[in-house]
Amino acid sequence: MVEIRWHSRAGQGAVTGAKGLGDVISTTGKQVQAFALYGSAKRGASMTAYNRIDDKQVLNHAKFMHPDYVFVIDPALAYSDDITEHETDDTKYIITTHLSKEELIKDIPKLHGKEDRVFVIDCIQVSLDTIGRAIPNTPMLGAFVKVSGMFELDYFKEKMNKVLSKFPQKIIDANMQAIDRAFNEVK
Repeated sequence: MVEIRWHSRAGQGAVTGAKGLGDVISTTGKQVQAFALYGSAKRGASMTAYNRIDDKQVLNHAKFMHPDYVFVIDPALAYSDDITEHETDDTKYIITTHLSKEELIKDIPKLHGKEDRVFVIDCIQVSLDTIGRAIPNTPMLGAFVKVSGMFELDYFKEKMNKVLSKFPQKIIDANMQAIDRAFNEVK
C-alpha cells in the first residue's frame, strides 16, 4: 500500500488535489482512498488530507499512517507541523518553498540526514505564474509524478485533463502548464 499525507491550509486545494489524484489512480485499476481532516474548517486553517493506494480494497479509514510521501503545500507548515510524524526510513517529502533544499533542511532539524528523500519546489510561485492564483495543489501533483515515477507524465496529464473537464479550457490548460513546470523544476 502507498500512503500519502498532505499538509495544507484550507483553501489551498489539498482536498481537491487528493481527490484528483484518487480519480487518476482509479483509472489504473488500483484501489484508492482520499479524505481530509479539518481543524476549524475556515479558509487558512491548518488541515491534512490523505490518500491510500493499493491493489486490493482499502479498508483502513484511520488518519494514522506511515506515509510513503508527505506533501507540504503551505511552506509555513514545514516548520509548524510535525511533517515527519510516523515516517518510515523511505518516506519522501515534497515541500513547497522558495528556499533551496539545503537551506530548508538546515532550518528543520527533523529533516537532517534525509537529504536524499527531501524534494523542493515553489508550488505557490508555479501556480501564480501558470494558473494566476495561489492554489498549489496541481503543481504538487506534477512534482509527485516526477518524484514517485508512478506515472508517465503524458498519461497523468491525459487523465488529469478528464478530472478537470468541468472547468473552462483556459483553466485546464493553465493546470497542465503547472504540472509540466513542477515536473521539470522539482529538485
